[in-house]
Order: sequence, then C-alpha cells, then structure tokens
Amino acid sequence: MTMPSATLASAFSGWRPSPDILQISSLDCHTGGEPLRIITSGFPVLPGKRILDKREYCKTHYDHLRTALMFEPRDHADMYGCLIVAAEREDSDFGALFLHNEGYSTMCGHAIIALTRVALEAGVVASTGPMTTIKIDVPAGQITAYAEMCNNKVTRTYFDNVPSFVAALDVAVDVPELGKVNVTLAYGGAYYAYVDAPSLGLSLAADNHRQIIAMGRSIKVAVQKKIPIHHPFDKELSFLYGCIFSAPSTTPGVHRRNVCIFADGELDRSPTGSGVSGQAAILHARGALRLGENIVIESILGSQFKVAAYHPHSYGYHSAIIPRVEGSAHITGRSTFYLDQHDPLIQGFIFR
Repeated sequence: MTMPSATLASAFSGWRPSPDILQISSLDCHTGGEPLRIITSGFPVLPGKRILDKREYCKTHYDHLRTALMFEPRDHADMYGCLIVAAEREDSDFGALFLHNEGYSTMCGHAIIALTRVALEAGVVASTGPMTTIKIDVPAGQITAYAEMCNNKVTRTYFDNVPSFVAALDVAVDVPELGKVNVTLAYGGAYYAYVDAPSLGLSLAADNHRQIIAMGRSIKVAVQKKIPIHHPFDKELSFLYGCIFSAPSTTPGVHRRNVCIFADGELDRSPTGSGVSGQAAILHARGALRLGENIVIESILGSQFKVAAYHPHSYGYHSAIIPRVEGSAHITGRSTFYLDQHDPLIQGFIFR
C-alpha cells in the first residue's frame, strides 16, 4: 500500500547525521532585504581578548567554515553572516564578527539592527522597560544600540555608530572602463568610495543590478590603486570595503537612493548601515545635513534607513560625527547545516 504523500514526505525527516558530521545551526534574518545568518551553535570558540584578535584567529584557522556557510551549496555569493563572540569591553553585552564572500567586515549596520531585535526577543539581553540599550563590540569599535518594545516584541531599533568622517573629498580617479570618475572616500565603520550615479549615467533601478555590480567592482579596484587609506588608530581597519552609488530619490520623503557594492561584488539589498553613516558624514561636511536632522535613504529595493548626525568632534586628524541609524529587521527561519568530511565540496564554491 502506498503511503499518503504527506506521510511520505514527513518520513524523509527521519534522516539523522552520523556522529562524525559537524553540525552548525543558525537563525536567519533580513534587514531591509539584506540577509543575516546568525550562527547559534557548532562554530568553534574564538580565542583572543580584542574582537580584532578573534577576527584574525578566525581568518587563520576557520576560514573554511566561513566559506562553507556563506558559499554554495549552502547559500550564495551575496550571503552575509555573523558570529557571536565574547565582549571585548567590560560594559558591552556581547561581541560580533561579520562574514561575507570575501572575508570579514569591520562594521555592519544591518546586522546590528537584526542582532538588537533578536538579543532582546530571545532574552540574551534583559529588557529594561520601554527602551533598552545594548552595547555590542565589533571590529570597528563599540556600537550602542537602542530598542523600543511592546508586548515583548521590538517595535523600533536604531544605533549610534562609531565616529564617521570624510577621508578624501572629490578625488578624480581614472577607471579604465569609465574614464575619470569623481569619488569621495568616507568612513562609517568601514571605508567606502562614494560616487554620484547620475554623473555616470547609471540607473540605480533593481533591473540594472548587473551593470551596477560591474561598475562598482571596477571603481573599487581603481580607488584602491589611487587613494591610500589610513585609519587614524588601527591599520587593520585601513582598507576599502566597497563602492556606494548615490542618486536623488523619486520616492516622496526619501533624500537619496544608495546602492552599495562591497566585498567581492556583493550587492547590498539594504541602504547599508555603515554606508549611510559615511553618507551622513559627507553631507554634514558639505553643509547639507544639520546636526540632529533626520533624512531617509533607500536601497535598490526601496527599503529605508533613517540617519542623523550628532556629536561633532575630532577623531585623530579627521573631523567626525556620530551617525544614528534606524531600520527594522525580520526573522526568516532557522537552519542546521551538516559539514561532512567525505563531501568533496565541503568548503563551498562561488561564482562571481
């Protein structure tokens, strides 16, 4: 007698891994469309006091796990992940390392927004009332995040970023495929090259994503050759993370559309939390963003982050501000991945 299809399908769930298969579990989220895979179990503990030390140890010893979890066949070239680690500072709640197709980023705003929601709703950090403050150590420094709650659910999330500043304003860069491109370099926890999309005749519509990725990769390579990058305090933060194309938005109430191409040609589905932080520093430096003024920046999907500039001060040899970034995250599922040492593709592969 043939089993009913529902019973037949459920029978497949009876498969169990052998004891020698490594299991890594995650909680998956998205912020403004940009994915975040929070690793919840199975990943080795990373030694080191500083978050940057843990990052280096992971790079040296466990990079094969990064590629296994970010690449195909378990995911895709644009996946993004997060490792929860011990805090570096005594007043921080926990630390976070960020994973992507190229390696390990130094700051990630969309991840901070998702982590803040999950930390409170999962009870990782105790709620202190209608408003709770969470401090998270990341490679770029300490991030202070805020969450408003109602009936044990987070209803609003925002964070104060690390000091953000303009590193180079309006530099002409020769890009072989494009000619001279006007670039502004800014830091919002990571360094980005900002480019005015209309000046290149570049549409930031979703159906033009292939051209956006191609141009972003070309400009990033050219800027790396042209503009030296020196973080005021830490050489491990001194590298170009991506290229952000910006254009005025046609959406009522939205200031600009930002599309970020980062790491190895990844296209950020969100407006990019560290990216809008650098944008706020640029706009403030140009006199186009007053202190405390909120503007909305949208992504290639139309998802939105709100950003404002606060606390102007000197940061090394730069004039900096503290950006406050607001957005919302959603939980999409749970996963358990099996890493079988007999699998010839255990470390994953990528087409980019």
